[in-house]
Amino acid sequence: MGSETFNKKEKEKKKLKKRQDKEAKKEDRKSNSNKGKSMEDMFAYVDEYGNITSTPPDPTKKIEPINLEDIQLGAMKREEEDVDPIRKGIIAFFNAQKGYGFIRDLKSQDKIFVHMNGLIDAVKENDKVTFEVKKGLKGLNAVNVKLDV
Repeated sequence: MGSETFNKKEKEKKKLKKRQDKEAKKEDRKSNSNKGKSMEDMFAYVDEYGNITSTPPDPTKKIEPINLEDIQLGAMKREEEDVDPIRKGIIAFFNAQKGYGFIRDLKSQDKIFVHMNGLIDAVKENDKVTFEVKKGLKGLNAVNVKLDV
């Protein structure tokens, strides 16, 4: 029973090949290692286009730094307009049973929600009213709604 089978020989060849590949990779890592190199050899630079290079940047191509105060994040801030807090409008729709309706602003023609809790006087459709606007959960709400005389 001292003879080797074909399968055993193939397995031994594969093991030997793996061992040789591992040794070759180890030698390759040793030859390409950064140990013992000078600090300048390990530096990487970024050129004016944002690419990484091994050469230092040309000082003649230096761009002036950006002032941090000039950078604007987000949308531009709108200048606050001198808006009269009391607006005028017409009741476009009002359901007294449900207790809500809409006022059409005479200036901007926007429809603004009004709830019966925001009413000072009783109103009905097509009444001229004065009101103030307050930011609500779902948008603008009319409050302090009075009949315009």
